[in-house]
Amino acid sequence: MAFYKCLFFVSLIFSSVFVTMSQQACTPQAFKQKTFAACHNLPILNSTIHWNYYPSKGTVDVAFVQAVVSDSRWVAWAINPTSTGMVGSQAIVAFQRTDGAISVYSSPIKSYGTRLEQGNLSFPLFDVSAVYKNNQIVIFATVGLPNNVSIVNHVWQQGPLSGNTPQMHSVSGPNVESFGALDFLSGKVETVRRGTSSVFRVKISHGIINTISWGILMPVGAIVARHFKAADPAWFHVHRACQMLGYFGGVAGFATGLWLGHKSSGVEYKGHRCMGITLISLAALQVLVALSLRPNKTDKKRVFWNWFHYLVGYGTIILGIVNILKGFDMLQPGKWWKFSYLITIGVLG
Repeated sequence: MAFYKCLFFVSLIFSSVFVTMSQQACTPQAFKQKTFAACHNLPILNSTIHWNYYPSKGTVDVAFVQAVVSDSRWVAWAINPTSTGMVGSQAIVAFQRTDGAISVYSSPIKSYGTRLEQGNLSFPLFDVSAVYKNNQIVIFATVGLPNNVSIVNHVWQQGPLSGNTPQMHSVSGPNVESFGALDFLSGKVETVRRGTSSVFRVKISHGIINTISWGILMPVGAIVARHFKAADPAWFHVHRACQMLGYFGGVAGFATGLWLGHKSSGVEYKGHRCMGITLISLAALQVLVALSLRPNKTDKKRVFWNWFHYLVGYGTIILGIVNILKGFDMLQPGKWWKFSYLITIGVLG
């Protein structure tokens, strides 16, 4: 009963996803270049968007403001005419060069592996400029809105510089939440946070499936085999059920990992991936040997089979827990999630 309570508790914790609506109005301000009538504080990456919308022209004047921790950071603001998220977005990039001058240019984002190369956008762009002052970068531009729409999907981002070359931004935390919808006519700003992106939903599913299979069912199966052999043969059936459910769950989790890798070209987690491949290989070997090569209890070879079964089994469990903790660090759902999982493992142990 204690196990099922723990399993239910963990399932509730790891299935928590949400969407928030941001209505954080700010005070319109006058810049040296222009005065803007509308603005919104974006709740992610310390950013603010100011604008003047001209329906008859189908254009909008924009001032995008983002605070940066140092002058060795690039910032970008983009409109995605085809979908939400990064790929397909049409960006304006700005940063302070090593000589102190401001570099600002347009960059169409074609893949997750983009180097933010300069290029023409899919819609008109005029009067592009940028300033760096008081640890803030401000991007100014006049945008010809795609198909004369007033509602756009927009993306904003920041990342490190190597000299005068933009580098890959962080792929966790706020940097994967900085997108949403913006209505220039009504002023409504919707920020799509964790849980609304299809890729992020699969990440959550990937984490839940693997945590339950590798991180709970597999250890429970080992605990039953170690401490409940007096209840023969019930212990064996419970042990086998836990391990098989854990294995098939692990296969499903591995499949979601492959899908995520395919959808996130240019974003690579070598350690997590290598441990995942090792886990699925060890588990497949364990299942194969357990089902087809297990000697009778009276067979002299049984002792060698037992040693193999123990070493591979416990190695798989330990590696699974390590990889789950690594997954927490990558996903950054909050320290208490990781802490709750460690408590659960401690209770089961």
